[in-house]
Amino acid sequence: TRRLVIIFGVLALVLSVLAFVLYWWLRGSWVEALLGAIALGMSLLPEEFPLVLTVFMVMGAWRLSRSRVLTRRASAIEALGAATVLCTDKTGTLTRNLMTVAALQTSADAWRPDMTPQRITASPSLTDLLSAATLASDAQRLDPMDRSLAELRDLAQPAAENGAMLREYPLHPDLLAVTRVWRLKEGDEVTVAAKGAPEAIARLCSLPEAQAAVLRTQVDALAAGGMRILAVARARGTAAALPDSPTGFEFQWLGLVGFADPLRESVPAAILECRAAGIRVVMITGDYPATAGVIAHEAGIEDGEACSGETLRGLDDVALAERVRRTSVFARIAPDQKLRIVNALKANGEIVAMTGDGVNDAPALKAAHIGIAMGGRGTDVAREAASIVLLDDDFGSIVRAVRLGRRIYDNLRKAMGYILAIHVPIAGLALLPVLFGWPLVLTPMLIALLELIIDPACSVVLEAEEEESDVMSRPPRHPDSPLLPGALIGWSLLQGTLAFVLVAAVYLFAMLLPAPADEVRALAFVTLVAANIALIFVNRTFSPSLRTALGRPNRMLAWGLGIACSLIAVILTWPVLRQFFGLGVLHVDDLGLSLITAAVLLVVLEFAKHGWRQKLAS
Repeated sequence: TRRLVIIFGVLALVLSVLAFVLYWWLRGSWVEALLGAIALGMSLLPEEFPLVLTVFMVMGAWRLSRSRVLTRRASAIEALGAATVLCTDKTGTLTRNLMTVAALQTSADAWRPDMTPQRITASPSLTDLLSAATLASDAQRLDPMDRSLAELRDLAQPAAENGAMLREYPLHPDLLAVTRVWRLKEGDEVTVAAKGAPEAIARLCSLPEAQAAVLRTQVDALAAGGMRILAVARARGTAAALPDSPTGFEFQWLGLVGFADPLRESVPAAILECRAAGIRVVMITGDYPATAGVIAHEAGIEDGEACSGETLRGLDDVALAERVRRTSVFARIAPDQKLRIVNALKANGEIVAMTGDGVNDAPALKAAHIGIAMGGRGTDVAREAASIVLLDDDFGSIVRAVRLGRRIYDNLRKAMGYILAIHVPIAGLALLPVLFGWPLVLTPMLIALLELIIDPACSVVLEAEEEESDVMSRPPRHPDSPLLPGALIGWSLLQGTLAFVLVAAVYLFAMLLPAPADEVRALAFVTLVAANIALIFVNRTFSPSLRTALGRPNRMLAWGLGIACSLIAVILTWPVLRQFFGLGVLHVDDLGLSLITAAVLLVVLEFAKHGWRQKLAS
């Protein structure tokens, strides 16, 4: 935009000086020469460009907010239309984050939701598993899994008490498990409960290989149902001798807990829409690889072998850049590894959108072209690092934001093209009388009046246009593509040139009648306004359809046309204003000629649009 403004500004200055010198030399009146030069300069000044950019970004942020998406950086609105890869978390984004207990599995017994909760109390191994899993959970029940475990324990063992928690060992990248130490009765003896990733709990329990193989079989069986799986272990100790790490306890393996977290109903359609739009969806999750694969398959994410965090650690940056080209599911990924994945995708030339919610996700959110924080379960740090915030944590909101981002960028290009087009006839009518020594058509006052029509048209009216029908069926635009590509410049110049030719023909016709100078000016001005309105309709859509151009609803267009036509009517019918603007009386046949000229311009350009359609949409 800065480059466009500089080009137009220099052009306006040079042509204005030339017009002043030429008019003064040919006509000898420096006052009229100055007025003509000012009129030409005003006709070329690109003051609409910054206005349009500001209005579109502000209105775009407002429209995104109505889709439950908050914009923290305006650049994200533009980047949304260019995103090629969308990296998303699984839990709560693709799924509903309900985390209902769907399975309890021990070496001796099992429980499923089709059994009664009292069935758990009939089995000592299931009772121990559920009790230890609840003790390893947060007593505040803020996490859905902790809440689900506590609710099931309350149904199975209504009289159970937790006692007092003495110490907590939090999750650590090297040990994906949470351990809590409880004093359940009087004395120095404590109960230690741990839950976490099955491989982490197996390491805490030092399981022999034979038992570890049975464990992997059980985990794979539960994961095949799309469950999120946690393992649970228990240990005994004394309050006076608590180690610095949970590895200092001698844990006993208790079993597995499976959580059902169903896919959001809108996700498969949203991912299908992403595919049609040329956007690859990549799932990055801390879940077990088999669970991630099942959910990815249900969601419609591209099939392929999941890459685990352990595998990722063994890849250098070059190998990882190659791996991310063919992998769409990353499982058991630590937060710091998300940053490596984002950088690898960027190294491949992708425009990356990345979701995150935790403090450790902040570097990856900052590194992505579009950082997307979760507003519901996200941390303040994640929100500060992100470009946009999802208020409902829904993957469908991301796709709606991409669609809206593409619409905003399309409409921005339409507005810029319209500005370029309408300045051609304005500049032509300001320059034509100077070259041939005819009476001035556009005075500075009339050009200022035109701006009252142009500025709202190119900002508010075109911003409110609906998206193109193919907005989500074309590939992402290249991030380095210019705002006004060559095809759009050519199309705009064609529009402006044809509008100038038609308006100039009406002007010359009036000059040959002959008619008073003020009536000639009135006819030429009204014809220019009518041509301006025709160009608004032409630039509403890239599609070559008169029905679409005239019939597609746009409330702001209706208001804008009503105000503009009323303003022109008042000026032409009120003698004081008419004289103030230097206009003469406009007759009915003159008005008919202006409307016919605008109709011809509209029809011809809509037919000409057939040859430009493919270039304009690219």
